[in-house]
Amino acid sequence: MPLLSPSDTSSKASPAPEKEQSRRILLVVDDEEGPRQSLRIVFKDEYRVLLADAGPRALELARQHPVAAALLDIRMSGMSGIEVLKNLKQINPGIEVIMLTAFETLDTARQALRLGACDYLNKPFDIPTLRAAVANAMGRSALNEERQTTSRKLRELQTEIHDHRLSEEISRTKGEIYASVLHDINSPLTVIAGFVEMINEKVCQPEPLEDQNLDQVRQQLALVSRQVNKCVDICHRYLSFARNRGTEGVTVSINQILTDLGELLRVHPSANSHQLILRSLPEDVQVAINGTDLIQTLLNLAVNALQCSPVPHRVEITGTRLTEPLPLSCFANTTENRFVAADDFVNQEPLLALTVQDDGPGIPPEIVPRLFEPFFTTKAHGQGTGLGLAIVHRLIRGAHGAIQLHSRRGTGTTFTVYLPLHAKAAGSAA
Repeated sequence: MPLLSPSDTSSKASPAPEKEQSRRILLVVDDEEGPRQSLRIVFKDEYRVLLADAGPRALELARQHPVAAALLDIRMSGMSGIEVLKNLKQINPGIEVIMLTAFETLDTARQALRLGACDYLNKPFDIPTLRAAVANAMGRSALNEERQTTSRKLRELQTEIHDHRLSEEISRTKGEIYASVLHDINSPLTVIAGFVEMINEKVCQPEPLEDQNLDQVRQQLALVSRQVNKCVDICHRYLSFARNRGTEGVTVSINQILTDLGELLRVHPSANSHQLILRSLPEDVQVAINGTDLIQTLLNLAVNALQCSPVPHRVEITGTRLTEPLPLSCFANTTENRFVAADDFVNQEPLLALTVQDDGPGIPPEIVPRLFEPFFTTKAHGQGTGLGLAIVHRLIRGAHGAIQLHSRRGTGTTFTVYLPLHAKAAGSAA
């Protein structure tokens, strides 16, 4: 390394402790005292500089501090620079590493770049080149941190949306809430997806980002962050609205539910040209479930049945009072059958079985095991959220019930919801 000129080593006043702590950390690893101290002098006014005289010390510092970038000598006694590079990346893949060597070989350079080094400088090097390399490494590190923060926010947002949509707290006016959420967040999520793809393409390129591209990516990340925050604000607004819902009664009349369901379905766009049949129970019964939860459950199942084919077909909804527990040993999961029960499913007589049956094309066997997964949908892009059956599962589980699916290609699909009868109704019917 060349001797530093006075202009290179001049230092400014020491920064305040709080400012020092906020600066990005540069780790300098070299087993020679002279180069270590020279590099510290060069960068002490720009970054927090940590010095390590050997590989193990460098790894210890990387575990203790949020290192953004490292200047790493390849040839060191004990642990080589290549080994240190590999271990640094295992501790934190986001650390940007610049390899320094006076003994360049093509194989060593290739190995260093393959292990994730962002740059490779030969000794002796000039200070402007070194400063530019470190600035680029710090920029890449900052970009990576912003990308990780954005990804974390997106994951948190997805979890929040999922919990929000499956919560019992939004059972009242569910349709309006879901439609509004999807409408409001569709535009920002489309922007997010497009820019994240563009950013990933640039960041994943093997060559370092130029200053112009780095600034462009930063601007794109700022835009993505604004759109993510907009989505978060929308979700918070709807969550606040949903939590203002009052508690309804704990029992409902099944025949009344079927009547209300019929009114909703007869004006539903999906019912056009299809035959819809609803059969009430000969003797009305009550079940212990929130009324809107049950309507939402049956509405989701019925709409799915109506939309299973554009060809006119029949959808029939019936209720049956069962006088014996379900033979659970007979409900094996196959490519045509699925049985989902709550952990505390009350499998005691009498039970109510609510069946939604269609004579449509049936469900492909490879899809049956995935039907209750959140966000899984077979509908065209933009026509389904993939939450319908996940909501059904959540609501029936909350009522200590169970769901059975049977579907065969060419003959249709049947969903059966099993619910325990309300104790008073069960006793009076006994």
